[in-house]
Amino acid sequence: MLRKLIASNSISSVMPAVDQGNREVIELLAVWLADMGFSVEIMPLPDPRKANLIATLGTGPGGLVLSGHTDTVPCDDNLWRQDPFALTEKDGRFYGLGTSDMKGFFALAIEAAREFIDRPLQQPLIILATADEESSMSGAKALAEAGRPRARYAVVGEPTGLKPITSHKGILVESLVIEGRSGHSSDPGLGSNAMHSMHRVLTELLAFQAELKARYRDPLFAVDHPTLNLGCIHGGDNPNRICGRCELGFEIRPLPGMDIHELHEQLAARLQSLGVEEGTAMSLDYYGVPAFATRGNTDLAAICERLTGHGSEAVAFATEAPYLQDLGMDVVVLGPGDIAQAHQPDEYLALDRIPPMVETLKQLIGHCCLTPSATGS
Repeated sequence: MLRKLIASNSISSVMPAVDQGNREVIELLAVWLADMGFSVEIMPLPDPRKANLIATLGTGPGGLVLSGHTDTVPCDDNLWRQDPFALTEKDGRFYGLGTSDMKGFFALAIEAAREFIDRPLQQPLIILATADEESSMSGAKALAEAGRPRARYAVVGEPTGLKPITSHKGILVESLVIEGRSGHSSDPGLGSNAMHSMHRVLTELLAFQAELKARYRDPLFAVDHPTLNLGCIHGGDNPNRICGRCELGFEIRPLPGMDIHELHEQLAARLQSLGVEEGTAMSLDYYGVPAFATRGNTDLAAICERLTGHGSEAVAFATEAPYLQDLGMDVVVLGPGDIAQAHQPDEYLALDRIPPMVETLKQLIGHCCLTPSATGS
């Protein structure tokens, strides 16, 4: 299964020339799960190359969702020592794009589910596969809009090194465009310099960064404050022309409790007027993923801690967990890979992570699906 999943190019990207579909991965999963007796539904997305999958074994209220995304980040083949789309076993590892983040989770979840095919489930087991987690979160957002799936518990199989994660930061990605007017550089009055306005913006953003660090703290995180990263900048086309356009891409990683939409509005209010002196116009667009934190002491976190032998932790990367939580589920992020391997050349999944992950998933399925729902939720 893993070999076929890795062989399917399902890169998602904000760059249209790089972006691929995930339908081949979805159809692979659909066939495998249907053959096992799951009721399979493919949820098309507006882009016809992309879809979500909801596969359900058993019926009734409650139950467990095993959730993952089918897409990967882009990769540069020249930086890999082996083919990123061919599963390679070497030195106790499986190499391939998506082995850790996070196609490998699907193969392990299906392997764990095999044990329960002919057993009388009292609550349903749902395997959920989404699109575009690495770019727009369009798959998770479509599920949230549809209000599906419904269950009591959910495990998101992102790479956590077999440690249960009950909190993570969000991400707010901002795209700022400053439109000026080009002209001959011998006379500044012949144009409106967008790069001059960008200098003011950068100064304001660095001040905002310091304010966020001073105002918000959470000791659960290794980096205990919100971060602001100036990621990429592009402007102008020649030294002897006034810069007519300048673009900046940056991100903020907010802590749980910080609202990404309010953060965007604060930024917009601070930045929009900074081009007045140069006579430039600014536009600020964004997308984001909310921060995530479990609500109180949860049953699922306690079970995962007992099964893995690790206490719950907090991480800086974002996942689809908040979307499932908003559907009413008790959510934990737990997977076999390592975030240090994600988004890297020669991404791999260590073979010794596979047996404990499969066994943990079997125990979770047994606990969540073999007993009647106590609450009828």
